[in-house]
Amino acid sequence: MQFLADIFLECEECKGTRYKKEVRDITLRGKNLVEVLNMTVEEAVQHFDGYPKITKILQVLSDVGLDYMKLGQPGNTLSGGEAQRIKLALHLAQRKDHKHTLFIFDEPTTGLHFDDISKLLKCFDILINNNNSVLLIEHNLDVIKCADHVIDLGPEAGEKGGYIVCTGTPEEIVENPDSWTGKYLKPFFSDVGWEIVTGLKP
Repeated sequence: MQFLADIFLECEECKGTRYKKEVRDITLRGKNLVEVLNMTVEEAVQHFDGYPKITKILQVLSDVGLDYMKLGQPGNTLSGGEAQRIKLALHLAQRKDHKHTLFIFDEPTTGLHFDDISKLLKCFDILINNNNSVLLIEHNLDVIKCADHVIDLGPEAGEKGGYIVCTGTPEEIVENPDSWTGKYLKPFFSDVGWEIVTGLKP
């Protein structure tokens, strides 16, 4: 049996919605629970306008770049990065003052558009400004250049890697001739390179 494909049978009573008719008959602003769970976060923010307790949480999900996600999306369909950002949104929504927490993220920007990366960086800033610490394992240069402190591991991959090549600010990493990370970060810290990378003048 373990070699056969999974089979999903639709319930005759709920038609795959998971809810009884009595539940489906209850609506808010013309939408029942099934229709709400089928909304994206962005659609739900608009639908629940005027309900601050709901929109506050939805807005945080949007702020971490998950505005495209459906409210009823099963957890087992989330990518690793999406799951991390949902946990991040949970902590941002709670905003516990005066409690220091160390957040560790493993490549949270994987698959993200540049605009979404920018949103994510703002969320990291909020965590740090709330007296927390953020540790990232990351290869994205747009993120690395914004770090307060970098620990560069290498110098190569596999058996030839795993050593601390250098540590310091991104500017200090750039000055280290043994760092591959510094080599690729360098354009971000030179006037000519900045124009090439961003298309903008520094």
